[in-house]
Amino acid sequence: MAERADARWDRSSEPPARWRSLLDRALLGRSSPSDLDYDGRFERPSAPYPPARPYDDEPMHPNGSRPLADAPPVRRADPYDTRRGPQVEYQTRPADPTEQMVQVLRQEIPKPKVLAFANPKGGVHKTTATVLTAATIGSVRGKGVIAWDDNELRGTLGLRAGSARHARTIRHLIADLVRVENTSGYDLYDQLDDYLRHASDGSYDVLAGEENPRFAQRLDPHTVRRVLELLRRTHDVICVDTGNNVESPNWQTVLQAADQLVVTSVPREDAAFTADWMLDLLDEAGMDQLVANAVTLLSCPTPNPTPLIDDLAGHFRTRTRAVVVVPYDPALESGSNIEYTMLAPATKRAWLRAAAVMMDPYAR
Repeated sequence: MAERADARWDRSSEPPARWRSLLDRALLGRSSPSDLDYDGRFERPSAPYPPARPYDDEPMHPNGSRPLADAPPVRRADPYDTRRGPQVEYQTRPADPTEQMVQVLRQEIPKPKVLAFANPKGGVHKTTATVLTAATIGSVRGKGVIAWDDNELRGTLGLRAGSARHARTIRHLIADLVRVENTSGYDLYDQLDDYLRHASDGSYDVLAGEENPRFAQRLDPHTVRRVLELLRRTHDVICVDTGNNVESPNWQTVLQAADQLVVTSVPREDAAFTADWMLDLLDEAGMDQLVANAVTLLSCPTPNPTPLIDDLAGHFRTRTRAVVVVPYDPALESGSNIEYTMLAPATKRAWLRAAAVMMDPYAR
């Protein structure tokens, strides 16, 4: 039986005056970075981690154009061992921005990290962001990265990422959870692997969601915590695609367990407002540190710039640790399989930067 959400998660979804003012100014083309603070409501949060490292001297344009060299080849996972892959070599950070980003992702992580990709609004590239972050980190590290589709209502991550070598999902894992939990060492990897799918290049694993919506009733907080603990025993980076229901105990449990919040949005009023509302909700639920250290990811759904992109980026910089804009890529337009290897070089570089910004606090 799912636990009831407590009153901390109750909040009106009416747009506040500051948000309407921001959108009006953006649409009229009159906003500037100095205009983004209203009545002192949003000063830059003081976070336990420093602001994001300025990896690039110039911003990424929505179409991905930039006079920079493509990222150098990165270490790939051993295709014959998709779980453990090659050993990762750790080096000092070079001055070159691209190599610096790569080295951030290659750093040894003292303990596993959970990255929660969240926005209650649908169609804001949560699944795409979850998959491409896992693919980017996995392609650099070569091992220990998983993407989990924790969407309660028929999430599509399992359909869009990973080889369909079997039809098993989170439902099958939970049915056998006690048995899998009671194994250890290489046996644990082998047991868990029966429930996972793998990227075509072996760079990351996928734990697919269940298509039957009635199964959501079995994802109570205790079970979600057990699954996360199991994944922490086998993976270094756990990317979780969350659902759209902030009142769900499942959604709340993932956010409470997250080390890094990634706020996904597209340059649309409804998507950005919902993201902002979610941050207010988390603040009021006592998760202000998670909010202050969040990374906002703005995905461009078209190759043409939108008047909102700069204003939304400026706004979310006042709310979260960093904002990263990732460009449009025709390889992602169809909504079908997400193949990291098919992305344009500029898109790969943007996702490399995004992943490095997310992982930067843990690589210092």
